[in-house]
Amino acid sequence: MESYVERPPVRELAGVVRTVWIQRTGAAAYVQRHLPTGGVEIHFPIGGQPQLVGPLTGPVVEVIPAHTTIVGARFLPGAAPPLPTVLDDLVDQRVGLADLWRRSADRLVETMALAGEPERALVVLQAHLLQEFRATEMDPLVGEAVRALMPWQPVNIDSLANYLALSASQLRRRCLHAVGVSPKVLQRTLRFQGFLALAQAGAAASGRLGADGMAGLAVDVGYADQAHLSRECLRLTGLTPRQLLGGSVDRCACGHEHSASYEPFLATRGALLIPA
Repeated sequence: MESYVERPPVRELAGVVRTVWIQRTGAAAYVQRHLPTGGVEIHFPIGGQPQLVGPLTGPVVEVIPAHTTIVGARFLPGAAPPLPTVLDDLVDQRVGLADLWRRSADRLVETMALAGEPERALVVLQAHLLQEFRATEMDPLVGEAVRALMPWQPVNIDSLANYLALSASQLRRRCLHAVGVSPKVLQRTLRFQGFLALAQAGAAASGRLGADGMAGLAVDVGYADQAHLSRECLRLTGLTPRQLLGGSVDRCACGHEHSASYEPFLATRGALLIPA
């Protein structure tokens, strides 16, 4: 039976990892639709070779073989693990960790093979990430930019650059290197993630502009209207909002539980960076 269990990372990784998970396929192959989140991911099939999934700008459909178990980690935007290249070189790509981490990846594969249970393998993966991040420094201005570009407060990119004492071109270059995409593309991605978070949480629309249901959630997260949401959803997922959510605004069609990923995302709603 196919299953997907998502959970928060260990406390020490909470500033860089959005969520970790274990996915198991059953007797049949499983079609997985990966969506842009603004961050990179590590996918580690038990008994196989780990991969880093670079920042996505559109949907990627993967067929996961039957009887496969994968443990994974999804990083926050701007908080990728140590890499020998900038992230804009990895956009929409899957790269073997052995090509990026070399000896470190070999040690991780050996340790994961000895872990036995998937839950233990997930512990091993997080311990390895903790070790890797001890020697890594994040770009603090990119971190500030990411927080400001969350969907709950509309932000003009030029105003954000001024706030950070950067030129617009400097902000763009630093985001491309540390996140993989431009500030505008990241803003659009996070806005859609905000819509998914509200929908997954079963949040009620605020009623702004007299809109409720899916249209109301679209307005609440910063879309001009439901048509605007639908266009962005097609671009980012290849599906309409109702196809993606299974016809309901309080669940996704895949039937997976995503609260470990979306609840911390929703918690940022009151954290406004740039004064109005």
